[in-house]
Amino acid sequence: MTVRKNQALLTADEKRRFVAAALELKRSGRYDAFVTTHNAFIIGDSDNGERVGHRSPSFLPWHRRFLLEFERALQEVDASVALPYWDWSTDRSIRSSLWAPDFLGGTGRSRDGQVMDGPFAASTGNWAINVRADGRTFLRRALGSAVRELPTRAEVESVLAMPTYDMAPWNSASDGFRNHLEGWRGVNLHNRVHVWVGGHMATGMSPNDPVFWLHHAYIDKLWADWQRRHPGSGYVPTAGTPNVVDLNDTMKPWNDVRPADLLDHTAHYTFDAA
Repeated sequence: MTVRKNQALLTADEKRRFVAAALELKRSGRYDAFVTTHNAFIIGDSDNGERVGHRSPSFLPWHRRFLLEFERALQEVDASVALPYWDWSTDRSIRSSLWAPDFLGGTGRSRDGQVMDGPFAASTGNWAINVRADGRTFLRRALGSAVRELPTRAEVESVLAMPTYDMAPWNSASDGFRNHLEGWRGVNLHNRVHVWVGGHMATGMSPNDPVFWLHHAYIDKLWADWQRRHPGSGYVPTAGTPNVVDLNDTMKPWNDVRPADLLDHTAHYTFDAA
């Protein structure tokens, strides 16, 4: 069984293996396919039309499947690799261990955001940005520039306390746990972290930055934490809802999985801490 660990607790060997597997997916061209898929759904998902990956109840199961696909790809390279998660409510500094040169590298330089150290820096020659909006081919970050503070544990707890998964109008105006976690309302958790990292993470092409996977692994963990706290509150809507994925509808682009199939993460992996 795959165990997803807090990145702060990874051994040096676990970091090395994760990085090496990601670099191999990049070298083979498989990594960029994930970036392309995510960007297509960011562009296509809208408040008033069809929405699958974002601004909708299926934000959480869609990304759970997306992460599973990526984790399985990593494991085809190295069976020992699991997706780590970044608890940004605790590791809230640009000096946190995930930004060290032996793991993800640090922030970008001031003039253009280019990441200058670590295995994903352009200088290594191993991480050219191919799915991009302009001619720049280097990974970009601007940690803490556009938004100064990452979410606090108290803010996370306030969202986990919400008893209802989602509600009409089932988009970025909705109340409930999903939308407050996604960040369109309230204290803004998921969206704020993307903007805090900046650079590619602030775009639809956010998987260009490997921290995307650690961020979303934590979002996934928070969903699991919420489920445990509210066992009587399930995924909604259940049927007949225009433009969104109901409980037993299949999700694009896979068309072989429903939110109902992804409610229990323990069929696929566990976390190192509840």
